[in-house]
Amino acid sequence: MIDQKSEPLLTEERTAELREAIELLFFSYRAFTRGPDQILEKRGLNRVHHRILYFVARQPGLSVNELLGVLEVSKQALHIPLRQLLSMNLVKNDKSKTDGRVRELRLTSAGKRLEARLTGTQLLQLDNVFAEAGSDAEKAWRKAMKLLATD
Repeated sequence: MIDQKSEPLLTEERTAELREAIELLFFSYRAFTRGPDQILEKRGLNRVHHRILYFVARQPGLSVNELLGVLEVSKQALHIPLRQLLSMNLVKNDKSKTDGRVRELRLTSAGKRLEARLTGTQLLQLDNVFAEAGSDAEKAWRKAMKLLATD
């Protein structure tokens, strides 16, 4: 987090450039999530469901507590969407073989198909953008996103 008191004042021109960057981030994220959001809407689901499906697909056997940490949400915020995915037979919640107190999350075959469809639209979108922008632009984008994610 940036300390506002120690931050140097930004010039008017730099402020305008940064505001444009904020708008580009907002509009690009909206375009990036549009395809999956349309697919989810048809099932009565939303973006939080996609996030759950995505991270469970990337880490099969993820515990509920680990998922809470990855998503940085409260148990209350995760409870309803996870319960919906369980009831729709998209996610299964099994006891760990090593610790019966731990619940491990895995996608069902239907959950895997849905997650692949949702994320597939984004994979193609990024592949197309990176192909057009070039490898140097992709490397710079990755570096900026990593810095932004850890700020």
